[in-house]
Amino acid sequence: MEQTVRTTPSGEPLWSSFIHAKGAALGLPIAGNFELTSNCNFNCKMCYIHGDNHKEALSTEDWINLGKTARDAGMVFLLLTGGEPFLRKDFKEIYAALIEMGLLISINTNGSLIDDDMFAFLVKHPPLRMNISLYGCNDTVYQELCGKPVSDVVKHNIRRLHNAGIGVKINASVTPYNASEIEEIYAFGKETGVHVQATTYMFPPVRICSEQYGCSQARFTAEEAAAYMLKCREQYMTAEQLSNSSGLSVDEDSDCVAEEGEHMRCRAGRTAFWVTWDGRMLPCGMFPYEGYKIADMGFKAAWDAVRAFTETIRMPKECTGCAHKNRCSACAASVIAETGSASVRPDYICRMTEILNKLTTEKYPKQEDDQNADQ
Repeated sequence: MEQTVRTTPSGEPLWSSFIHAKGAALGLPIAGNFELTSNCNFNCKMCYIHGDNHKEALSTEDWINLGKTARDAGMVFLLLTGGEPFLRKDFKEIYAALIEMGLLISINTNGSLIDDDMFAFLVKHPPLRMNISLYGCNDTVYQELCGKPVSDVVKHNIRRLHNAGIGVKINASVTPYNASEIEEIYAFGKETGVHVQATTYMFPPVRICSEQYGCSQARFTAEEAAAYMLKCREQYMTAEQLSNSSGLSVDEDSDCVAEEGEHMRCRAGRTAFWVTWDGRMLPCGMFPYEGYKIADMGFKAAWDAVRAFTETIRMPKECTGCAHKNRCSACAASVIAETGSASVRPDYICRMTEILNKLTTEKYPKQEDDQNADQ
């Protein structure tokens, strides 16, 4: 008999949520992210990390030892990412050692380098999930956005990994270069039975260019990002669901502003951490800061420093009483990328959120309950 996995409203399994809650209470690093390399075989226009820095990347032994240390400190979940992690010639050696430790491993990849040999390896040693970026369903779009006409290769790998019983999720970054592919990407997801998670918000690439706060040449205006986000939602939500999602979380005329901003609401720096390709620990990979060098401080001291740093971060005061607060995707890292400071109002994200809510409400207004209407 097939068992149903109970989940939270966000879709996370309850057992995972429980582990994170216990970890937060104990101050444990439950979820790690290892950025194995900053190198990539793509050259995506919106990338925030890609660079030719492989000479100083951590070694095979470094990553394996770090995995053991982090596991012993409490790490249960591990995401292997990049750059493109499959570019590393020692990927199999690193992965095999980490999975042997009992870690629940997911992999971020562009999906283009999974040849027959790597496919067989992954089937033999299946990860918890493969997160595969799909930028479109034709080579013209791939060439324009990523510099490689490999759409068929990526789609083939998504299909065969899913058919082999490996958990696969499609990540879709929607930009001005591939916005025409929204319907095709979701149609492919429905055809294959693979969940699609799309975003129309692109981070400014401040990790590789500190002068680009709030600037990105490969993203929409806030108004366009909102309109295309609604189009994405229309691919998997019914009109009734969109109607129920419309409207503000509090009174639209509310002008409540707290005296002090709130703490970060995500798990970064509380139960989660990120290690860059050269061994620096950050709360998450989007923070454009130097971080804490694990080789110099040791893992525990770096984790303690990340936790302490996270406690000092305050979100903008305006966010605390904002009518759109519970429908906004702004996080500390995105606010910093937009403004240079976690405490400054991110105008781009604010406009995007407000317009998305307005467009949704106008197109899918809340319906009066039929029973109440009859009365």
